[in-house]
Amino acid sequence: MIRFRETVLSHSLRAMFAGSMVATVGLLCQPVLAQENGVEPQRVEVTGSSIKRIVSETSTPLTVIKAEEFIKQGLTTAQEVLSKLPSNQSGLGSGNAVGGNSSGLPTGGQASADLRGLGGDKTLVLLNGRRIANHPYDGASVDLNIIPIAALDRVEVLRDGASAIYGTDAIGGVINFITKRSFKGVIVSGELVQPRSTGGEEKRVNLTGGFGDLNKDGYNVFGVVDYHKQAVITSADREFSKTGVIPSRGVFLTSGTTFPGNYFDATADIAGNPGYASGCNPPYSVPKAGGTTCRQDYTRLIDDLPSSEQTAVFAKGTMKLGNNHLATVELLHSENSVNSRTAPPPQTGLVLPSTSKYYPGKSGGVPAQPGLSGDPLSVNWRPLEAGQRAIDSKGEADRVVLGLEGVVADWDYKTGVTYSVSKSSENFVGGYVKDSSFAAGVADGILNPFALQDAAGKAYLASTALRGEVQSANVTTTGIDFKASRELMQMAGGKLAVAFGAELRNEKATFDVNTAIASQASSSGLSSSLPKSGSRNIEAVFGEVGIPLAKDFEIQVAGRFDNYSDVGNTFNPKVGARYQPTKEVLLRASASTGFRAPTLFEKTAPPSRNDTSNEYSDPVFCPGGKIASLPGANPLRDCELQQYKLQGGNLDLKPEKSKTFSLGIVIEPIPEITMAVDYWNIHLTDKIAPLDEAVIYANYEKYKDRFLRFADGTPNAILDKNENLGEVKTSGLDIGIAYRIPKTSFGNFAISFDGTYVNNYEYQNERNGTFFDNVGNYGNSGPVFKWRHNASVNWRLSNWNATLAQSYKSGYTDQNSVAAEYKQEVNTYSLWNLSGGYTGFKNLTLTAGIKNLLNTDPPFSNQGTLFQKGYDPRYTDPVGRAYYVRASYAF
Repeated sequence: MIRFRETVLSHSLRAMFAGSMVATVGLLCQPVLAQENGVEPQRVEVTGSSIKRIVSETSTPLTVIKAEEFIKQGLTTAQEVLSKLPSNQSGLGSGNAVGGNSSGLPTGGQASADLRGLGGDKTLVLLNGRRIANHPYDGASVDLNIIPIAALDRVEVLRDGASAIYGTDAIGGVINFITKRSFKGVIVSGELVQPRSTGGEEKRVNLTGGFGDLNKDGYNVFGVVDYHKQAVITSADREFSKTGVIPSRGVFLTSGTTFPGNYFDATADIAGNPGYASGCNPPYSVPKAGGTTCRQDYTRLIDDLPSSEQTAVFAKGTMKLGNNHLATVELLHSENSVNSRTAPPPQTGLVLPSTSKYYPGKSGGVPAQPGLSGDPLSVNWRPLEAGQRAIDSKGEADRVVLGLEGVVADWDYKTGVTYSVSKSSENFVGGYVKDSSFAAGVADGILNPFALQDAAGKAYLASTALRGEVQSANVTTTGIDFKASRELMQMAGGKLAVAFGAELRNEKATFDVNTAIASQASSSGLSSSLPKSGSRNIEAVFGEVGIPLAKDFEIQVAGRFDNYSDVGNTFNPKVGARYQPTKEVLLRASASTGFRAPTLFEKTAPPSRNDTSNEYSDPVFCPGGKIASLPGANPLRDCELQQYKLQGGNLDLKPEKSKTFSLGIVIEPIPEITMAVDYWNIHLTDKIAPLDEAVIYANYEKYKDRFLRFADGTPNAILDKNENLGEVKTSGLDIGIAYRIPKTSFGNFAISFDGTYVNNYEYQNERNGTFFDNVGNYGNSGPVFKWRHNASVNWRLSNWNATLAQSYKSGYTDQNSVAAEYKQEVNTYSLWNLSGGYTGFKNLTLTAGIKNLLNTDPPFSNQGTLFQKGYDPRYTDPVGRAYYVRASYAF
């Protein structure tokens, strides 16, 4: 072990952050007994190192979030906890379950972390230092919903690249969720969150119980059951999200597939809608300005936040084997259910013959339309009577870990076997219809695309309902790991220490498409998909050396070799240095390389023909938004409509690679104040992603080969599969300030401030292409915030405590796919939370508070990337002010 001395600086930091939400300076991992007390210091494993250390005075910045602090603030999910980190720029949460992703459908309401804004797949998430199986879909990120938040002791966040220690995914950093080591007794907790506005109510109940004293009895067994449920928020529940038609902002985000249906007479070259003259069907559909057709305001029929339900069960058993060995067993089972609802199913290319009584001017009561040829009409229709498309997404995770650790011949060792499974399945439960049956109902004159159905039409429409599981997937990871460390020799600044280890992993993935159901619904995006599967083996060896060259100067050198059976091998080194010239100043720096291997989903995902996120006009049949005089041109298909994109895996993907550099300083001018500034710089190459759809449509001549067409030349889809794109360059500063006010008669006060400033974020859409600036700008798919911070004031007096906290995001230039006069900047976004607690009752802890104290709405955004309109659900909270109360009783 390395016997680092606990300096005055580190000792003060530990005391100062004892009552803070985020120990952003991050020099200490957990409290340890100082040597001046005459107790042997406890060696602890620190995230970012394989060597056990006395304190985490490492060369890289480490943030620690204590469980009791996020409980006090009413944070009910792991996603909420990590939102308090300014370095986390994640935009993937429950709101994104409404709509779809690269699998074609919502997938369990997956939530992820995204350090440095590089993507959730480049942030490694661990549980007790070991990997969790990634969510089956959308890259390599772990679904944070499976984390058993009630079992946690703390969260350690390494804000630096760590592929040299952990291998793939650790480019942006590492988040290590650490559970309680042991527990004895029983605690029952309940929590309610009640928003001021309709929808979004939350309930949480958890039970923790354990027996056995590890020190006295030689064993401990404990378990946690955690249940969380949140109610839906519809777009109509919030004024800022109820419509995609906002004339004052130049926003008209609508669909040309509507109710009543639009028609096109190819013979007469006429498009129209029988309901146009009467105003269509307000407020759900509105007349197209300067035209004769209607547009669907589909935003009115989606959810801002889906209803969700999570259950997590975690158990851990620990037993001493003699004086020097410890055996552990960890079990995790987690379930996540999300009900995602979007607008009713769009049905395009329907054929309405003149024999139908619902042909305009016939006996069905549809008004006659001038100029019709009498030939069959092409109809686009969204049957509102079918109801919203509803999907139940179910995610499950299971994990078993058998571990053994201890000391043999002065070597600290740790080994274990891990089996981890992540599953997801999607079930149609409402709204979806059988395309062929639906089209036949129109062709046979049973269904009326221009008005509500009669009794026969209602019965027939009900018979076309499509229900059942449409897709499922699972990823299984099996691994064995071993590492050992010890001190070897005395040097000028202390003893040189080494660590080495190895890891073997097998990954398997299956992606199953229920073709019997998917083939009947083109709106599923999976109508032509087939099941896929893949597997691979990973072998790795790694080593680390801690070299104390002088009393207050040490160097960390680490390296790891990984061999993937499907993408080859890679070696990644890391060098770090820590220098403390005085007791008030600490300097630290590191440089490393990193990599991320493409996931099995990215390589083998079934092809899916999905709707584009935004609306586009086909550049051949409707250039510039005006229908062309070409055979087969159809304005209902080719102009201002969601087109199709063909997505899927790519077996030729190469790993992403990165270079990271960081440099930091920690200053403690007086014992009550600590300040830290860390500079970071990351250069990523061969980024894995599909090319942004807007880029393809914006440059038809360049990407002409990506526009796939049917044999008659009409549009099929754009080809937009995963590929290795260009580079990403980003750098910035993390700033932390902590001030512990000297004790007063009014109690103890502590102030903390944690901010991240992004200096640059440049990306290429293709190798050797132009770099685009994303800082403070809505790039291809979203913005990178120039500045984010979290600040808090903590107070404690006897049995009382309170926290006032603020989170802040800077503004940015909007997506601005609007007329020039409506282009705008998205306003800054600041939320205040207030919480308080009382522990004066025996065995009872009470907490209450207000989230979003000022009831701040999300700032307006004209983004059209996501289904929700009027704001951006990735970076804001639609709940509004909410009141919460929590009670915890220990038996």
